[in-house]
Amino acid sequence: MAEAPALPHRTTGSTLLHPLSALLGIPLDQINFVACQLFALLAAFWFRIYLGPSHASSAVRHAFATLFGIYFAVFCFGWYSFVVAMGYLTLCHISRIYIFHYGILTTDFSGPLMIITQKITTLACQLHDGIGRQAEELTAEQNRLAVKTRPSLLEYLSYLLNFMSIIAGPCSNYKDYIAFIEGRHVHMKLLEVNWKQKGYDRLPDPSPTGAVMYKLCITLVSLVLFLTLTKNFPMAYIIDNEFLDKTPFLTRLGYLYVVTQSAKPKYYFAWTLADAVNNAAGYGFSGVDEKGAFRWDLLSNLNIWNIETATSFKMYLENWNIQTAAWLKRVCYDRAPWYPTALTFILSALWHGIYPGYYFTFLTGILITLAARAIRNTCRHYFLSSVPLKMAYDVATWVVTQLAVCYTVAPFVMLAVEPTIKFYKSMYFHMHILSILVLLLLPIRPRTHSVRKPQNQANQNSVKSKDK
Repeated sequence: MAEAPALPHRTTGSTLLHPLSALLGIPLDQINFVACQLFALLAAFWFRIYLGPSHASSAVRHAFATLFGIYFAVFCFGWYSFVVAMGYLTLCHISRIYIFHYGILTTDFSGPLMIITQKITTLACQLHDGIGRQAEELTAEQNRLAVKTRPSLLEYLSYLLNFMSIIAGPCSNYKDYIAFIEGRHVHMKLLEVNWKQKGYDRLPDPSPTGAVMYKLCITLVSLVLFLTLTKNFPMAYIIDNEFLDKTPFLTRLGYLYVVTQSAKPKYYFAWTLADAVNNAAGYGFSGVDEKGAFRWDLLSNLNIWNIETATSFKMYLENWNIQTAAWLKRVCYDRAPWYPTALTFILSALWHGIYPGYYFTFLTGILITLAARAIRNTCRHYFLSSVPLKMAYDVATWVVTQLAVCYTVAPFVMLAVEPTIKFYKSMYFHMHILSILVLLLLPIRPRTHSVRKPQNQANQNSVKSKDK
């Protein structure tokens, strides 16, 4: 299937870097995105050093974060995102198809709107928990994150539009962000550790510099892989007529894995750089691990090692786009009165946009998730009796998981109906058929679902009690 011709200099944002775009042969919208994130990284270091809580008031920090965030958004995406969009995310997704012809702009105004949508709904739910519900109606996590006072206008705008997350996210909890601005963020996490037992006379002062440098190295490697692999292994080739006619099924499966791997570096690049920007500003400290090392992964959006070694569909999803998964859990899964898994997948598809490929991916994901759960509950315990059996089980489930993910996400990249149907036909709908057979043949352990759980019940038990 022929792809739309590239438009290397088209953007809704600034054209200041047009000469650089022409020189490198990279679309201007991508140049603007990377330039804004790199400038945000420098601004984040400056923000932490010169506008830290000990040097500036919360109001000044809020104002700086908001104004720079608005400037970056306008530079990268233009005024269009603010004049047209805000409460009209779905209409903006429609315009991506009918105005911008199925995603010619690889980064556009819908990105910041998707993040803002997450933040608005997160704050709305947490305000409702803090003001509109009784404490005994909440889970432990809901009670911890509940917002009991309405934010001021400046606090609200700063939370939505701050320069650290306006371009590529991630969404964070309102209380965590306010604690960061007011200088309580790191201190609160440090108080969870008994430092006197570790030989400290006072609380340590964790620096994010090491974490930022490490994440920038991952960003650099991801960029190199993107520039070398992604364009050389296009997803469209797996539905090329000549490729389908001459290539046996198993080879097509192998190539599907290769092209899916090649599509990942751009996500690794964008999300890791966004994480580094927040860390550079001093935001994202999550405490101390069992070895005593400081952790800066509160806002991390992925765990690459766990993704690449995942032996279950669930493990893969838990480590991919982590903050969006957390948002879906907090605003939908934990609150849905019925069928939380299905409703969460549907909300995820709506949030991503209206491309048909998204819905093929998420509907297929529901089916495979339920089938994988049934297999694990029915069969896994037979393979735990010895190390060789467990190793064989892990290898087999790794292969199946990786291929199932590739099969599921291909429509997400293809976007349209025609290539998606052509792809699934070429794969003989094998994952759909196998999943349906599994659900028909294997017993499914029933799950009860209740929206309200006692505050003293662990949140993970709340999750485990749902549609197993």
